[in-house]
Amino acid sequence: SCTQPENSISNESIGIIPLPSTYELKPGTFYITGQSSIGIDKSDPEMTALANYFNEEISDATGFSLPVNNSGTIIFQLGEHKELGEEGYQLSISSDQLILSAYKHHGIFNGIQSVLQLLPPEIKSKTVQADATWSINCIEVTDKPQFAWRGLMLDVSRHFFTKQEVKKFIDQMAEYKYNVFHWHLTDDQGWRLEVKSLPRLTAIGAWRAPRVGNWWEREPQLPTDSLSYGGYYTTEDIREIVEYAQQRYVTIVPEIDIPGHSMAALSAYPEISCTGGPFHVNVGNTFYTKIENSLCAGNEQTFEVLDSVFAEVARLFPSPYIHIGGDECYKGFWEKCSKCKMRMQKEHLKNLEELQSYFVKRVAAMVQKRGKQVIGWDEILEGGLAPETIVMSWRGMKGGIEAAKQGHSVIMTPTDHCYLDFYQGDPTVEPNTYSMLRLQDCYKYQLIPDSVDASLIMGGQGNLWTESVPHYRQVEYMIWPRALAISETLWTDARLRNWKFFVNRVEQQFERFDRSGVNYARSIYDPIIYPHWDKERQLKIAMKTEIEGLSLFYTFDNTIPDI
Repeated sequence: SCTQPENSISNESIGIIPLPSTYELKPGTFYITGQSSIGIDKSDPEMTALANYFNEEISDATGFSLPVNNSGTIIFQLGEHKELGEEGYQLSISSDQLILSAYKHHGIFNGIQSVLQLLPPEIKSKTVQADATWSINCIEVTDKPQFAWRGLMLDVSRHFFTKQEVKKFIDQMAEYKYNVFHWHLTDDQGWRLEVKSLPRLTAIGAWRAPRVGNWWEREPQLPTDSLSYGGYYTTEDIREIVEYAQQRYVTIVPEIDIPGHSMAALSAYPEISCTGGPFHVNVGNTFYTKIENSLCAGNEQTFEVLDSVFAEVARLFPSPYIHIGGDECYKGFWEKCSKCKMRMQKEHLKNLEELQSYFVKRVAAMVQKRGKQVIGWDEILEGGLAPETIVMSWRGMKGGIEAAKQGHSVIMTPTDHCYLDFYQGDPTVEPNTYSMLRLQDCYKYQLIPDSVDASLIMGGQGNLWTESVPHYRQVEYMIWPRALAISETLWTDARLRNWKFFVNRVEQQFERFDRSGVNYARSIYDPIIYPHWDKERQLKIAMKTEIEGLSLFYTFDNTIPDI
């Protein structure tokens, strides 16, 4: 069901993102004080961990940690709520008790995120707020997600982010009920995963010459450059991050992007290329079609290396999925390669698309023999695809529709709704990139196309490619608040969407970001300037804002606008 009280649209006391399925405000207020306590089944270690997590989240601001007993003023409990599934929860708050119920522990975790958002924004402060009152309006909530796959992707190849920063990313996404962290670990600009049997992947492939400036406008690497920029995650780092994510009910899906986007791997092992090299880890200079960056599909050693890589990936990541990339594979070097030609002849392959399909199917078999499901970008459809492969559709909805019609499960992540590396405000005041994605574009996204079996759409995700994102503060700036909109499109029934009400809740989240020191973008307030010709061929300028009712001040004489 999908209901919402008539007066809730204007009711500013509901600040939860993503918006719950059903909720009803009640008269009265519940207070959390130093005398409150948490009641759980103390024989359940997972519930104890959740009570401890709640305490950790509130203790910095409140200055107290609540005792955990078999009964209390705050109850976390599992029950026969099969209709709520793995991730749903019920929240019942009266003036004397807060009861959070779910069918599974993941539901309790999601309910805790809603409770934290119902508390005043001061709860996000890093220091004790001595004068704050920790109150929640009485409310009844029943909530569960619309889609099972609700992801965010972070590209750590173009710029390396530390173990602590990756944990912070996982913390922040879990607060808004995301449950999949897609980790883009390899590309032309860096190999970030330690594979002990292939040490050169990180000894060589994880490091490049330091460069700043616009991507694709950089000076190529010189023989005199120090290879000091980069980094990688050790197997111990990976295990620690995986465990950290599991405690927040986030599945990490690793991506090894092949056969294209592989210049870092070729720098380490040039023998698995078509030409033999030499190669450098790319620094952000243009190279596509001029320098080889695809693994050789005709070389048997390529598949031996990849088998070692995927054996390690499968061992390190408990996720049921491994992403094998498959996008933007330039086939020009395959066309000239004697080994690739022999492979095509031997396997009776008619064209280079079928050679790519051969490569993808062979890698998919490596992944599947280790009990994992394969995910790839929508280009893996070219030349045919193994039936159990999942398609991640990024070039619009078209690839997803085609994949679903062939019976494949699909994750929707089209550029025009989900690419968080795009401009979000006026390009004159935003970091350099190449396309536009306003908050509103993220919010109006409809995942399920007409004429497609809805059961094949697993969900969707936002993607942050980091060519123009050199440090973690910029990650936050690009992700928030647009990931708030994507989170609501993935969790909440589309019939409940209301842009004005969403903006109201986003502005409440801004106050929380301010308290916790998150570097979010305020581009929602920027006017965007649209020059255009009218019917009489007069040049006109239109100015638009995402939020209704803002005043715009402008000048044409190079002075600062005022009223």
